[in-house]
Amino acid sequence: MGMLKKTVLVALLLGAFTLHAQSPAAAAADEGIWQGYDGEWRYVSRLLISMADAIPADKYGWRPAPGVRSASEVIMHIAQSNYYLLSVTGPAMPPELESNDVEKKIVSKPEVMAYLRRSLDAVKTARAQLKPGDLQRNVKIYGETVNVDGMYLRILCHDNEHMGQLIAYARMNGIVPPWSAGVVLPR
Repeated sequence: MGMLKKTVLVALLLGAFTLHAQSPAAAAADEGIWQGYDGEWRYVSRLLISMADAIPADKYGWRPAPGVRSASEVIMHIAQSNYYLLSVTGPAMPPELESNDVEKKIVSKPEVMAYLRRSLDAVKTARAQLKPGDLQRNVKIYGETVNVDGMYLRILCHDNEHMGQLIAYARMNGIVPPWSAGVVLPR
């Protein structure tokens, strides 16, 4: 490789590194990315809690249009779904969350935040207790046979999907996602 090509390659690599240099807050926000399921779970859990906390209590009832979930309903949907999808793999769902209208009944910020935290911890704890081979065990959901690993992946994807929804809700209300403002709550 010629000297000019080496110089260009080094410049490109240094430029790429410089573009991706992060502040300590940004680095903390990204902790967990590219670290497999457990790292990604820590990441989405931390961001969900930060986002739910950043939404003021008086905006928990806000919805973008009639018939669309409010902010509190989205967060409770995440919590309820975490427990439901997890229950397919074995751990029992809390009885108070089995109702179809729980999103409309549990609406106060402290209660909603508590259920979100507990649901995230329940998924983390249950996954940590799995034995080798447990992820390949088959379970049934909606008439389909899937493995436990697929269920945990669905939980992770579902939580990220609704994270995007909460970001949109926040932005529509002039709320900057905490990690964009350099603040992320520790998990």
